[in-house]
Amino acid sequence: MASDRVPVEITKGINGLEKVVLREPRGSSAEVYLYGAHVTSWKNDHGEELLFVSSKAIFKPPKPIRGGIPICFPQFSNLGTLEPHGFARNRFWTLDSDPPPLPANSSIKTFVDLILRPSEEDIKIWPHSYEFRLRVALGPGGELTLTSRIRNTNSDGKPFTFTFAYHTYFSVPDISEVRVEGLETLDYLDNLQNRERFTEQGDAITFESEVDKIYLSTPTKIAILDHEKKRTFVLRKDGLPDAVVWNPWDKKAKAMADFGDDEYKHMLCVEAAAIEKHITLKPGEEWRGRLELSTVPSSYCSGQLDPQKVLLGS
Repeated sequence: MASDRVPVEITKGINGLEKVVLREPRGSSAEVYLYGAHVTSWKNDHGEELLFVSSKAIFKPPKPIRGGIPICFPQFSNLGTLEPHGFARNRFWTLDSDPPPLPANSSIKTFVDLILRPSEEDIKIWPHSYEFRLRVALGPGGELTLTSRIRNTNSDGKPFTFTFAYHTYFSVPDISEVRVEGLETLDYLDNLQNRERFTEQGDAITFESEVDKIYLSTPTKIAILDHEKKRTFVLRKDGLPDAVVWNPWDKKAKAMADFGDDEYKHMLCVEAAAIEKHITLKPGEEWRGRLELSTVPSSYCSGQLDPQKVLLGS
C-alpha cells in the first residue's frame, strides 16, 4: 500500500547534518540523522521527548552522537582493533532506493529506509563486504520500530561474525524512581567486574549506583517503569537475545566530555543486543534484528505499579 505512505521530510539538523523527520498523522514523531542512522528524537502525540540526548552531545563527525539510539555494529564494546561499539554509528548512511517490502497487513505508513555499505577504508579495518539495511518506522499508536537486516555480500566465500546492539537511551525525570522488570533471576555479565557472570537476585532492577550489565537469554519483552511519570516503556525485541542495562552514575558522567555531570539522573540505557553468542553469516545469508518501543500508562496498585499487567497484556 505504498500510496498510503506518509511522506518524510529531509532537512538539515545540528551543524548542518542531514536528518529525516518522521511524523505520524496522530501526532507522534521521530528524527533520524543520516550520520550513524542515528535516531535522536522520539516524541509521543503530546510532543513529549521519550529519548535522552545529552546537552553536550557533539554532532560532529567522527564523534558518535551521545544519546538517542546509536547502532553498535560490527561489535558491541571494545574488542580488537575496531573502535569501541564498532563503526556503523559514525558513518554516513544513504537513503535506500530498493528497500524490502512492508508486510501486506502492515498498518505502518510512516517510515524511512537507510543503507550502509563498507567504504574502501572500512574494508581495511574490517575486511568484509556487507549490506546493512535499517528501517525506522512510526506506528499509529506512536510506537517506534527499528528493523536491521545485515547481509554478507563477500565474494570470496568467507563468513563473518559480529555482535550488535541498539544502544537506546531512555529519558526519565529521576533515575531513582525507575525500575526495570523482566530481567529478574537471569544470568548477567558484569562489565564493572571484568564480565564475570552472576545471577540477578532482585525482584526488579532499581538504580542507586553505576550499572553496566549484559543480561543473557532475555525475554522478548522488557518493561521500564517510570514512577514519576506514571509511564512504562515496553521494549519488544526479535533476534536480539541479550539486554544491556547501563547508567554511568556520577563519577563516569563527570569523566565524559560529551555528557553533563548530572545527566545520569535523567537517563537509562536498556539495549536490545546480540553479544554473548556472536552472529555468523555465510555469503548470501541475512540476519534480522528488530526492536519495537512503546509506552503505556502505568497503573498504580497500593503504591506500586503492576508490571505483570504490562508484561502480560498486549
